[in-house]
Amino acid sequence: MPLLVMKFGGTSVADLARIRNAAGKVADEVARGFDVIVIVSAMAGKTNELVRWVNDISPFYDAREYDAVVSSGENVTAGLMALTLQEMDIPARSWQGWQVPIVTTSQHGAARFVEIPREAIERKFAEGMKVAVVAGFQGVSAEGRITTLGRGGSDTTAVAFAAAFGAERCDIYTDVDGVYTTDPRISRKARKLDRIAYEEMLELASLGAKVLQTRSVELAMRYKVKVRVLSSFEPVTDTSGTIVCDEEDIVESKAVAGIAHSRDEAKMTLQGVADRPGIAAAIFGPLAEAGINVDMIVQNISDGGLTDMTFSCPTDQVPRAERALTEARARGDIAFGGLVADTEVAKVSVVGIGMRSHTGVAAAMFRALAAEGINIKVITTSEIKISVLIDRKYMELAVQALHDAFALDKAA
Repeated sequence: MPLLVMKFGGTSVADLARIRNAAGKVADEVARGFDVIVIVSAMAGKTNELVRWVNDISPFYDAREYDAVVSSGENVTAGLMALTLQEMDIPARSWQGWQVPIVTTSQHGAARFVEIPREAIERKFAEGMKVAVVAGFQGVSAEGRITTLGRGGSDTTAVAFAAAFGAERCDIYTDVDGVYTTDPRISRKARKLDRIAYEEMLELASLGAKVLQTRSVELAMRYKVKVRVLSSFEPVTDTSGTIVCDEEDIVESKAVAGIAHSRDEAKMTLQGVADRPGIAAAIFGPLAEAGINVDMIVQNISDGGLTDMTFSCPTDQVPRAERALTEARARGDIAFGGLVADTEVAKVSVVGIGMRSHTGVAAAMFRALAAEGINIKVITTSEIKISVLIDRKYMELAVQALHDAFALDKAA
């Protein structure tokens, strides 16, 4: 039988009524002739509650026990979904990560896939099972301990299963009806995209779009898994949702596909840094060891053998970044005159594979921001992306101005 992977996020299974609604969509696909692997998240708010319980008991917790606790939310949902399908006379059973088994690395809280064996689930399909309900977000290490993949890991689980089983498609059901040109809460002109290329979706996900988890898009692009993002709360038609696919499957692309934003950004500047070979490694090595997610990096022109090094990172990582750099200076690894953190900035980005063949995107972006009196603090570019740091108070204005400047409310 053809195979389909369906993933339901936390809001889609938030209570029994929504689990029944999701089960109805699974039943529709079974009726169309599919065997289905369903990947479920924990019910909305449950993972946060479990994380809070762990932190209340021990702020410096054992990561192995943390995973044992926070993975339990998905187990509950998987069992409830399987029971609901059984009540609908659909042969279904639940699978926890260790039962498949989903073999991962031993990096608790951020494990990565090693192997997803097909034999156990395929044997049950051969025996008449129609739906395998698998707990997302979790796996098991070589040591036999439960692991988790990091927040949003159920998206990654779904795409990994689609790749491992050669599924026809991976449907990601969530609380939005697709991928939009920008956040509809900021711009009422935001338009749902019928299709978006893997590379564009990867950039948008990494730049702050919350629709798909970044690692899931990386996996989909690597294994050419066709992903469809659609709403759990609307009827499914042939035109529902957004297809994430190869660039070649998109007939014509506009220069810009979407505008992404990230509100919780900080700009950090090391002043008076020696301009010498190896200084960048000396700075960013300690930051990497401290787990700081560095994004934009700019080195200013050297003046008298000294330069400034500016980078961006999430606002909540600023204290750790300051500590890592201060400790590196105390050890004598680096020297700098000052460290300035600006925590009132936001990142706004334009993304589009069409930028490869269209000129003038940067000029149009900068003109649109200038027309609104928005000053740019940092600029970085890639082949399909231009990102700027601006004052946070102008973020929504910038998103709206850029959406209008590139006429994203209109199809190509």
